[in-house]
Amino acid sequence: MILFVVAYLAGVLTIVSPCILPVLPFVFARAGQPFSTSILPMLLAKIVTFAGIASLAALGGNWAVQANAFGRYAAIALLAVFGVTLLSTRAAAFVTGPLVALGNRLSRKAATGEKGSVGGAILLGVATGLLWAPCAGPVLGLVLTGAALNGANVQTTLLLGAYAAGAATSLAFAVLAGARVFAAMKRFLGIGDRIRQGLGVAVLAGVAAIALGLDTGLLAQLSYASTSGFEQSILDRLRANAAPADVSSTRMTLAAKDTRQAAYRSDLPVEGPFPSLDGAVQWLNSKPLTPAELRGKVVLVDFWTYSCINCIRTVPYVRAWAEKYRDQGLVVIGVHAPEFAFEKQIGNVEKAVRDFKITYPVAIDNNFAIWRAFSNSYWPAHYFIDAEGQIRYTHFGEGDYEGSERVIQDLLAEAAGKRKVENNFVKPDAKGAEASPDLSRLASGETYVGYERAANFVSPEGVSADSANRYTIDSPRLNEWGLTGNWTVGAEQARVNEAGGGITYRFRARDLHLVLGPGAGGRPIPFQVTVDGAAPAADRGSDIDASGRGTVTETRLYQLVRQSGAARERTFEIRFLEPGAEAFVFTFG
Repeated sequence: MILFVVAYLAGVLTIVSPCILPVLPFVFARAGQPFSTSILPMLLAKIVTFAGIASLAALGGNWAVQANAFGRYAAIALLAVFGVTLLSTRAAAFVTGPLVALGNRLSRKAATGEKGSVGGAILLGVATGLLWAPCAGPVLGLVLTGAALNGANVQTTLLLGAYAAGAATSLAFAVLAGARVFAAMKRFLGIGDRIRQGLGVAVLAGVAAIALGLDTGLLAQLSYASTSGFEQSILDRLRANAAPADVSSTRMTLAAKDTRQAAYRSDLPVEGPFPSLDGAVQWLNSKPLTPAELRGKVVLVDFWTYSCINCIRTVPYVRAWAEKYRDQGLVVIGVHAPEFAFEKQIGNVEKAVRDFKITYPVAIDNNFAIWRAFSNSYWPAHYFIDAEGQIRYTHFGEGDYEGSERVIQDLLAEAAGKRKVENNFVKPDAKGAEASPDLSRLASGETYVGYERAANFVSPEGVSADSANRYTIDSPRLNEWGLTGNWTVGAEQARVNEAGGGITYRFRARDLHLVLGPGAGGRPIPFQVTVDGAAPAADRGSDIDASGRGTVTETRLYQLVRQSGAARERTFEIRFLEPGAEAFVFTFG
């Protein structure tokens, strides 16, 4: 129940987020129409459509991806006609026949002030639901991650519906307020036609932005300063409120101990007990550990997976904390929970642990037993546990490293019973893919190659799931990509079947990474990278040379581009010189 409340509140907050901007013109075009027969049906249709389409995306499958793409194109065309009819009553009168039944009669009535049409409002809601691409903040990420791990189900759809209902609630209030403003302007200024035409311009601008990909390009950059902080705060508060019933008594017991001993106590809240560490298929660098034998130690549990770029960028800090505070009583435990099938291979994890120079204990959680015990939903996720065996702080994702280190210092001071003043923080020498991202001009996000979670694939042949097919690509726009040559696209990855096959991606970011593997054969596969059709030279990543040549030797993340100057929009291409290579996911920084 708590997660439904959080999902709803997160949806409400999208009204102040950049991701809602493409939808606003279409919604405000209904201002002034009757709420029950125009605005409410539109918002309800938007909720149902968004929840249904997002559920299909979580379920995966090539048919779902293509159905969503065709629906998006139809919605863009419909809303473009809608905007034109708002601009011109002559154009509205000209559009007749089946198009009228599909929504243009709705537009004429909106333009002339007649009573709204329920059917037209529903159609407009379906169109906006198809186009809406909300910010993937912590709450929506939690829902979709759960669907990816456990399969899409009724709960997934209901949670997505709650998220969309929250957004519809705030939109309803905004539309009702806007209707009053528009009505006042019409009464006192006599500019009803100008208002209608202005809305038409806004609708067409929204259509143009969506058609050009700005809703997922420019808005992806703006979304870094969006509502995810609010969502995380809500999630953290409700999580704390949902702690076991004995937490309050634990807190009182600690307070009583403070009175007797007058020792230093941190003001960090108690979020719950240290969950079980049972269920790992193997431990590296240590024998299996239990919460009982870790009592008296401050523990940091780090959920990660070795090909995840966000996890890779946190490793230098976790590693530095483990080394700096080991003698003061800190124990770091890495819990490796795989995202891809190749990450379940223990040999691959062992090599990654060596490559990252990780010496602290690592539990290989292939069955997600520890993940479920912690009710975790993120990579990376950090749980900070005090010497009494209580979770005192959690942090999800990258960043705020000084804040996390302050928590470590505070809990170590509490364990010692005496406040220690620490003013210095670790400054790891992170290189290659481990370096922190440049968010200032980042406009590209994680993109999966396998059809189960692929997006923005624009090869005209479409995806042929699990079978060999020949693909082409022309000139992709920002954040679009495609294949060239003969490929077999699977659920998690795509495999190149002939020498010369490649991938083209239009991106804007300082760094471009691609998770690659040599395939079942395991033999090294050479490749060639170009940026804007030329050798990358100074813009090469750490896994290629200046001429763009590199070799896939193992399944892991490869850094292929690091722009030496200001990050700008570029076209990346990788060509495999021999068959067999597999590509999994693009990430950027």
